[in-house]
Amino acid sequence: MTLAPPDTAVPATLARTFAGVDRLGVAFSGGVDSAVVLAAAVRTLGAARVVAVLGVSPSLPATERAAAHRVAAVVGAALVEVETHEGDNAAYRANGPDRCFHCKDELFTRIGEDVVTAHGLDAVAYGENADDARRPDRPGSRAATEHRVLRPLADAGLDKAAVRALARAWDLPCADKPAAPCLASRIPHHEEVTPEKLAQVEAAEAALRDLGLADLRVRHHGDIARLEVPAADLVRVVSAPLRAQVDAAVRRAGFRWAALDLAGMQSGAFTLEVLNRA
Repeated sequence: MTLAPPDTAVPATLARTFAGVDRLGVAFSGGVDSAVVLAAAVRTLGAARVVAVLGVSPSLPATERAAAHRVAAVVGAALVEVETHEGDNAAYRANGPDRCFHCKDELFTRIGEDVVTAHGLDAVAYGENADDARRPDRPGSRAATEHRVLRPLADAGLDKAAVRALARAWDLPCADKPAAPCLASRIPHHEEVTPEKLAQVEAAEAALRDLGLADLRVRHHGDIARLEVPAADLVRVVSAPLRAQVDAAVRRAGFRWAALDLAGMQSGAFTLEVLNRA
């Protein structure tokens, strides 16, 4: 299955960001932002001149890896995987507010070393949008700048709402997919990122999604799993029969206790907390 002919053309401001590019690599996660960059590139340059690049490491859930392959297939772009080894970097494991810089630096380095020459790429892009570009808690943006990675959505002035609208117009399967930050984002800053913690979070979140909780985060606080869900799901989670099922799922993942955060979903909460104290 490939993407149908466009009902909505690529906006001129977005198409212009690909000017002068012969072969483009897109750092691809399968999320809505990188999928729109990939689809826009395919529609502008042609599928033969675009490659989706998926970084694979313990911080990427298996479900997200499989979903990324499905989205790339719908878009009609070739997808290659690169293994990233951010966990070998002590600065990444230390999990300071700049953790995302070290992760993105590793990804863009691997793309440059393993993919650019092999696929004859002359540019690499990623999915930062205009809203992300204005946020203070996106250190990965610095890595993109240092590696000269293109940010077509941000440069075209497309915010989250505009990106979602394009994804829906192009019938991308991830158009309404909730944001899915990497698993390391569930661990409080200055607490070490380890494969064991990442595996715990992945197991708990997968089990909770199987219970029908589509949008959630499991924050790792040692023996405690702090569950964030949208406000509309709070009552359902603490009501029978789901309450007992949630508790059992979290314990099976290796936690001793499950706690429900009454504040609901909180994007970038760990990083923003640290930055606000600085």
